[in-house]
Amino acid sequence: MENSAPKKTCCESIGDFFVSAKFLIYLGHALSTWGDRMWNFAVAVFLVELYGNSLLLTAVYGLVVAGSVLLLGAIIGDWVDRNPRLKVAQTSLLVQNSCVMVCGILLMVVFQFKEQLVEVYNGWLLTTCYILVISIANIANLASTATSITIQRDWVVVVAGQDSSKLADMNATVRIIDQLTNILAPMLVGQIMAFGSHFIGCGFISGWNLCSMCLEYMLLWKVYQKTPALAVKAGQKEQHEQQELKQLSPSKESENGQSPEESSRPLMNETAVVVKPDSPKQRGCCYQVAEPLRTFKAGWVAYYNQSIFFAGMSLAFLYMTVLGFDCITTGYAYTQGLNGSILSLLMGASAVSGICGTVAFTWVRKKCGLVRTGFISGIAQLSCLMLCVASVFAPGSPLDLSVSPFQDLYSHIMGEKMLPELDQGLTGIFGGNATTTSAPAEDLPMLKTYMSVSLLFAGVIAARVGLWSFDLTVTQLIQENVMESERGVINGVQNSMNYLLDLLHFIMVILAPNQEAFGLLVIISVSFVAMGHIMYFRFAFKSLGSRLFLCCSPERKAEADDVASSPTIV
Repeated sequence: MENSAPKKTCCESIGDFFVSAKFLIYLGHALSTWGDRMWNFAVAVFLVELYGNSLLLTAVYGLVVAGSVLLLGAIIGDWVDRNPRLKVAQTSLLVQNSCVMVCGILLMVVFQFKEQLVEVYNGWLLTTCYILVISIANIANLASTATSITIQRDWVVVVAGQDSSKLADMNATVRIIDQLTNILAPMLVGQIMAFGSHFIGCGFISGWNLCSMCLEYMLLWKVYQKTPALAVKAGQKEQHEQQELKQLSPSKESENGQSPEESSRPLMNETAVVVKPDSPKQRGCCYQVAEPLRTFKAGWVAYYNQSIFFAGMSLAFLYMTVLGFDCITTGYAYTQGLNGSILSLLMGASAVSGICGTVAFTWVRKKCGLVRTGFISGIAQLSCLMLCVASVFAPGSPLDLSVSPFQDLYSHIMGEKMLPELDQGLTGIFGGNATTTSAPAEDLPMLKTYMSVSLLFAGVIAARVGLWSFDLTVTQLIQENVMESERGVINGVQNSMNYLLDLLHFIMVILAPNQEAFGLLVIISVSFVAMGHIMYFRFAFKSLGSRLFLCCSPERKAEADDVASSPTIV
């Protein structure tokens, strides 16, 4: 017997992988994410530095970004659906990187000539610069949202083809890249700003985005060439078929003895159908102005009608939490006596835990199926978060219900208390001299015990395993169960839901900013996480029924997944 094809050597297989579409997507995503993480970290620091060590500009920027994605998420997703894949990816890439470069240059000018700008038009020119920076940075974030939707939610699905296991592996790899860049990129730009200056940091980020934009543009083109399926979209394919039918119809009508003019004349009972699209009402200015509102409404209605509605809602509810390594948890850590060195180690442990969650996702999915993986991940996350609930009542907890949660509201909003803690934290993690006159960490009141804060961070870090595994589960459920023609708008609405719950959690902290009320925030956060997993349980039980609780063999698992997921990957 003759061999149909000789087996490739190890070196040949490795070489093929490095030129494959899958690896090129990984490389492009790593470059894009690295730039995003550097900019997201640096812009917050820049705005604090520019506005006299106040958190006001940073808070305004956060609200603008969250509000923009909340309102425009469905519209951005609809734009992704309506246009060719390569055009969407290239346009969003160019807009995002160009806006970041313009912001970087504008910030360099402000840092260099701030004293002169303050004196021009009584400081209005400087205020205009702040508005421009926030506005352009917001446009960059919206373009980044479009890039995330088209690459992570669409291109990855097409490159994976009909292979669900390959799609799961690609999603896990992309998430590992996210975890690594989320830690390493801020450390790099932080060191540059600490040992150089903010001016140098702005220049470095602008230069990085220029080089990265060129490389990513080339990688997108290579992936597009290697994956012919990317050239065809479901909606565009239907339009192409309709155009072909229209081109063929005149010849058929001529054969029947009809002229093209006669054939184009509508019948009496067809007049209403034909005239309606061309009516003046639809061509009017009011109709065009209301088009984004109709797109917004249609996107949310389509999201509600999806079979994975409760799964998507469950993921969004996980954003309503203070149990993450953001500025809120960081600030609380400093009030409990933890210095920057310890916190940086905890952040590293959190990243490792998240990577373990992505690896666990691929293993559990193969053993138990996709739907059961989400159920198991939810139980694991909630179990770990019970440590956070225990920390509220453990020795050393600052919980004091007799203290009004609104006592320090004004001072926290204006940054009079949180800023020294935040600045001390950045100094401890990234080095350099503090820009404020805050007291060092050693001068903080010594706590009787660290049991409470230790339980809190033990629960947060351990819960990352279940959190990221659950996130990947819902992501793949959306990828497999949403029609190709609706992937953009559904993922756009999903991003809007995520930002909405994230915005609510910041409002919750603004209403109760003092450390004595943080325990209540922890309990509320765990409650929202529990409600999210209850929603997912409803989705899973509706999909699998009583089989959800059965430990099945790989054969039964595959059969159950076919029934539950009903993938519509095209």
